[in-house]
Amino acid sequence: MGFTKVTGLPIDYWRIQAEDMGGGLLKRPAIAPPPRSGTNAYVCSMQVTDFDGTAKTILKHGGQVALEKFAVPGTCWQGYFLDPEGNTFGVFQADENAK
Repeated sequence: MGFTKVTGLPIDYWRIQAEDMGGGLLKRPAIAPPPRSGTNAYVCSMQVTDFDGTAKTILKHGGQVALEKFAVPGTCWQGYFLDPEGNTFGVFQADENAK
């Protein structure tokens, strides 16, 4: 995965490129809400191939669990985290056998 800062824009913006998926990231335009007050924007989730391994990496780099891993029956394993700046995001691992 790679992050590339885009220059010449009036905001801080990075392009994100993974193996077969792309996206973007911009700096929070306002201060973070106080802890445990909920999100102040939509929550993005991204698909991963190894939920448990990804969760360990998130925690190793200062993230926190916001909502423990749970099954979306017949679809995936899903969970939510907080990054070190308090942003909420989700990860999911596709698994048609999730129960």
